[in-house]
Amino acid sequence: MINFVSLLPNNNVGNIISRQILKSGTSIGANYRAACRAKSKDDFRYKIKIVEEEADETLYWLQLIFESKILTDVLVEKLIKEADELTAIFTSISKTSRNS
Repeated sequence: MINFVSLLPNNNVGNIISRQILKSGTSIGANYRAACRAKSKDDFRYKIKIVEEEADETLYWLQLIFESKILTDVLVEKLIKEADELTAIFTSISKTSRNS
């Protein structure tokens, strides 16, 4: 994600989207790391839910980039697929952790 944002245009739209997707995209890893070090099951559930939300937000920004034709290359399509898969994984983890 860090390298990806440099591909976005250096204008108002590109700068706003760059900032948003950089925050949500890097937050996934940071919050997942925090979830892995959770002090309790409730703490894990709370943190993994944040990871799920950040993955979904990142997916939103990637889809917006692609659909508005800011970037339409194969890299964006690959990142959309990856973000969608991560969102599904973290949604599943979140649901499973609520049931245990």
